[in-house]
Amino acid sequence: MGSGTWNRASFDDYSRRAGRRVSASGDILGVFSAQDMFRSRHLADVLNPYGVMRECCDSEEHPETVPVILALDVTGSMGSAAVEVAKRLNTVMTKLYDQTKDVEFMIMGIGDLAYDRAPIQASQFESDIRIAEQLDQLYFEGGGGGNGFESYTAAWYFALNNTRLDCHSRGKKGLIITMGDEPLNPYLPKAPLEASLGVSNEKDIETRELYKEVTEKFEVYHLAVIDPRSNGARFVEKIMKSFGEYLDNEHLRKVNLNNITPTIINIVTAFAGGEAAAEEKKGLRKLISW
Repeated sequence: MGSGTWNRASFDDYSRRAGRRVSASGDILGVFSAQDMFRSRHLADVLNPYGVMRECCDSEEHPETVPVILALDVTGSMGSAAVEVAKRLNTVMTKLYDQTKDVEFMIMGIGDLAYDRAPIQASQFESDIRIAEQLDQLYFEGGGGGNGFESYTAAWYFALNNTRLDCHSRGKKGLIITMGDEPLNPYLPKAPLEASLGVSNEKDIETRELYKEVTEKFEVYHLAVIDPRSNGARFVEKIMKSFGEYLDNEHLRKVNLNNITPTIINIVTAFAGGEAAAEEKKGLRKLISW
């Protein structure tokens, strides 16, 4: 997996076949609900995480792969934010490939292990139009529960245990970006984690211990999606406090529907490195600052 390169022509053709119009700037036009944009009504085989190993391998075409895991909260309140990412995916990828040709994306869907039927979804690592194809196959379950958080750290656990990355052999880390509007979960419950991934654990996976492990091999970011219409000040404070126990201001960022995509571009280009990335980071940090 991971062969090929993103280009506008492939995205235009794919969007046309999907019945979508694309603007001159490259974004998908129109108003979509989560159910309109993400049409799967069950866990797609290509995203089934059970017993899989996702690989990001160096090749002649991509000799120094930059693995990026983008994990979207697919519970009920996150529909608008996930749609925004899908609508502007071409903008994200085009700008990234202006900076580096070796970025490979895995798309994940994260729900609630305690309540949802498909709390973990994970694509292959890809570098071309297959990113859009697999994003479209996300099952937007729209679930979640009453426990006050979603299972964001399932992306950390999956990255550690169900990926094989050539960058690690070069002494480089992978990148994980989670995105959601709930506080950080304090643990991953043993039984549903085993049922989802086909693993065996002696006990629940505590977030504190998992964080120590994952940061040895990955840079971890979280985008806290803030919508003043639904997130009151106290709840926003609770979100930021829960993630802030682990992530500093660089790795934990508040976003809204208008700046999700430039924030993703900012993080990935800075992570990929290089002079151009540094300039991109400087400019975009001004753009996305609150």
